[in-house]
Amino acid sequence: MRLGINIVGFDHPNRPGGLGPELAAAGAATEAAGVSWLSVMDHYFQMEELGGPESAMLECYTTLGYLAAHTSTVQLGALVTGVTYRHPGLLAKIVSTLDNVSGGRATLGIGAAWYEREHLGLGVPFPPTAERFERLEETLRICLQMWDPQYNGPFEGTYYQLAETRSVPEPVSTPRPEIMVGGSGEKKTLKLVAQYADACNLVAFSVAEVAHKLDVLRRHCDDVGREYTQIRKTAIYSGDSIRHGDLDAFAKEMADYATLGIETVIVSVPAVGSAQWIEDRATPAARRLTELG
Repeated sequence: MRLGINIVGFDHPNRPGGLGPELAAAGAATEAAGVSWLSVMDHYFQMEELGGPESAMLECYTTLGYLAAHTSTVQLGALVTGVTYRHPGLLAKIVSTLDNVSGGRATLGIGAAWYEREHLGLGVPFPPTAERFERLEETLRICLQMWDPQYNGPFEGTYYQLAETRSVPEPVSTPRPEIMVGGSGEKKTLKLVAQYADACNLVAFSVAEVAHKLDVLRRHCDDVGREYTQIRKTAIYSGDSIRHGDLDAFAKEMADYATLGIETVIVSVPAVGSAQWIEDRATPAARRLTELG
C-alpha cells in the first residue's frame, strides 16, 4: 500500500506571492518521504468547509505544472477536475502538456462536478446532474480519442463536437496518461470507472462502505467485460489518527483497506506548513504502509 498527499488549502500570511516556496518545499518533502502521489484540488472557489470563496484557491493545472518543475518521480494529478471546468479538448491538451513537462507523470483525475456556487460566481454553466454525467462520459471518450496517435478525426457527441482531435506533442505516458474517475455513485460514477478509467478514487468513510463500493465496481466490470484487477483502487483518508501522530492506529486502519485492494490512500493537507507535516507524519506513515503489501 502507498501513501498520497493532496494539497487542499492555499491561504498564506504573506499572500499574494508567498505560496511558491511552500509548494516547492512540499514537492521536495513528498519525494523525500517516499510518497507516490501528489495532487491538488481543482476548484474556482475554495470549498465552504475550508473557508469558502474568501479563502485562497489556486488554478489547478498551473499549480501542477509548478510542482512538476520541483519534483522528479511523484505522480501528479487533480483530485479531481470537474467536467464543467474546461472544454474537454482543452482539458486533454492541458493534461498532455503536464505529462510532457513532467516526463510522463500526469494523471487525469476527473468527476461530474458539484460546487454550484463557484460556477455561478464565475459565470460558468452548471447543468443538471444527469447532463453533467453525460458530459463526463463524452469527455472521457474525447480524451481517449485525442490521446490515440492513430486517430485525429472528428468527434460528434451530443454536447461536444470536435472537427479534429489532435494533441501534439503526444503524451509521454504509455499508452497515455492514467485516467482516474473520482466519486462513489453506484449507478453512474462506478460504471464510468469500469468503462473508461484506469483508477477510481473513493472516500474511506468506513471499511464496510468501501467494500460495498468495490463490490459494485466489480459487478460493473463484469457487465462491460472489463477485468476488475485492471483498475487501480485509491481512497481519500477521512480519519484523524495520522494527523494526531498515532501511526499505530493509522496503520491498523489501513490494513483493512489494503486487504480490500486499496492501493493508495491519500491524505489532505494545506500548502502552508505541509513540508514539515510531510516530514513528521507522512515519512513514517509511508514506511508503515509499505509493510502492508
